[in-house]
Amino acid sequence: MSIKRWLLRRMPHPGVWLDNSALLRPLAPYLGHAALWSLQRRKVALAVAVGLFSGLMPGPTQMLTAALLALLFRINLPVALACTLYTNPLTYLPLYYLAFELGKLLLGINGELVMPPFPVFDGEHLWQWQHAVLAWTLHMGWPLVVGVPALGLTFGLTGYVIVMLLWQCAVLRQWRKRKEVRGSD
Repeated sequence: MSIKRWLLRRMPHPGVWLDNSALLRPLAPYLGHAALWSLQRRKVALAVAVGLFSGLMPGPTQMLTAALLALLFRINLPVALACTLYTNPLTYLPLYYLAFELGKLLLGINGELVMPPFPVFDGEHLWQWQHAVLAWTLHMGWPLVVGVPALGLTFGLTGYVIVMLLWQCAVLRQWRKRKEVRGSD
């Protein structure tokens, strides 16, 4: 079975839920564009790259970022949204720590900046805790500001290359199978 057939079986058909969902009906002119559901190799590879890049965006903006970039670049929307799901509460802090270290490396900061522990909420002083979180974020500052997009671009580029290579291997394998069935050299 080809990759394209496998994806077609698992992807939702846009007409089904765009017509039946009152929430999405106003967006149908934008979401109904054929390019957003296309399973062409480059569109899927770019969607993976966009999803992996968007997955590192802060908090709830990941899927929104992926959707907006998919609309902007006219790439596969479901694939872009699905590829943001690699970040979750278990992976978020290690990924941001990696981004922080990458930012330090790119900025040439040699060990003098240490990531402080995240402020603990005591359940009573929300305002003080919010200020502590802001101070924690500002302390990490530039290494995180540089590291998050750099890591996102690295993940995106890697995802793009892997999808392109895997797709090419699948196409070559199908050609070989056809060649064997036909009995030609």
